[in-house]
This record gives sequence, structure tokens and C-alpha cells, in this order.
Amino acid sequence: MTDPDIRNNADAHRYELDVDGQTATVAYNLTGPNLMITETLVPTALEGRGIASRMARHVIDDARGRGLVILPVCTFFGHFFQKHPDQADVVHPDYRKALGLT
Repeated sequence: MTDPDIRNNADAHRYELDVDGQTATVAYNLTGPNLMITETLVPTALEGRGIASRMARHVIDDARGRGLVILPVCTFFGHFFQKHPDQADVVHPDYRKALGLT
């Protein structure tokens, strides 16, 4: 289920979540059915609160719902999929192999 507090700012090519006056982001490039996740940024003051994982779950659900395939170039997303291989159905097969998910 997507998170209603997280928005897709398509003009800026990033998902955004405002928390305590600061913004956490997941940057992406969208080409056809491929959603390349390039960077996850959580302000230092917000670290350790599960915000990056919350955003990852939202992005994965959103991609799945839109029929997109994720290319997890971002290190955080790569580690997230390794910790949650049950979510790897949305990862491009080449990236699944590279991450040891197949």
C-alpha cells in the first residue's frame, strides 16, 4: 500500500517526504517501464527513524502498481532488496542477479 504522506514530484524526478520541517528524498530516472533509483537522502536529523525504509516500501508499491521495473542503482535500495527478497519481484532480472536475489 502506498504511503499518503509521500509524494512523487515528477518534475524534480524524486519522491519526497516532509518530516519535522525537513525533506527526505528518493531520486529516480524514468525511462519507459524502467524506474532507476539513483539516490536516497535522509537528513541527518531524521536518521534512525526508518524513514528510508518507509520510502522504499512506498516506491516499490508505487512501481508495482504502475507496472514499472526497478533498477536499484542506489546502494540503500540494493541493500533493502537483499534484506527483503520477497519484494524483488519488481526488480529488473539483471539487477536481481547482480544482487544475488535469483
